[in-house]
Amino acid sequence: MVILYWISAYLLGTFLTALWIGKWKGVDLASSGSGNPGARNALSVLGHRASFLVFLGDFLKGSAVVWAGLWLEFSLVAVAVAGLLAVVGHIYPLWRKGRGGKGISTFAGVTFWLTPDLFLAMLVLSFAFYPWLKSATLSMLAGFSAFFAVAFALQVQSVVWPLFLAIIVIVIRHKENLKVSLEKRFPAKKA
Repeated sequence: MVILYWISAYLLGTFLTALWIGKWKGVDLASSGSGNPGARNALSVLGHRASFLVFLGDFLKGSAVVWAGLWLEFSLVAVAVAGLLAVVGHIYPLWRKGRGGKGISTFAGVTFWLTPDLFLAMLVLSFAFYPWLKSATLSMLAGFSAFFAVAFALQVQSVVWPLFLAIIVIVIRHKENLKVSLEKRFPAKKA
């Protein structure tokens, strides 16, 4: 039963809200703007309302994976694995040859319900660092650091280790964004 749950979590993750919102608005977000089927690209191409709907859809699919796992009374580790698979499905959907979104909204939906204390720490530190870093991508790293730190402080790493893997996958997916953000925020000094 748990294997079926995990497969379903991955498949639900592959449902890319941005592509449906874009279709509804008559725009292919996969070939517009940055080409990323996510909330940030929806914001730049379609505006705030579409961006919010994309975020909400991706957040809710992460939430649904947690709700289903808790309702089925699976262990917290099994639910965390499903959360990881939902994020991986969003980032690497088989039906799009692995060209999906970046996973933040889905990860937020998973952690909001499964680990609210870690989610809160991540959110607070992300917002706290934003005024200094002036980059959502770099602030995300600060938030992820808080997620790890609080998990170890509360000694729940044995339960949430799949979410650590999800963070690693998300950071890898953001590699180019991180490089650009670092160069903008901390430009190399010329001799």
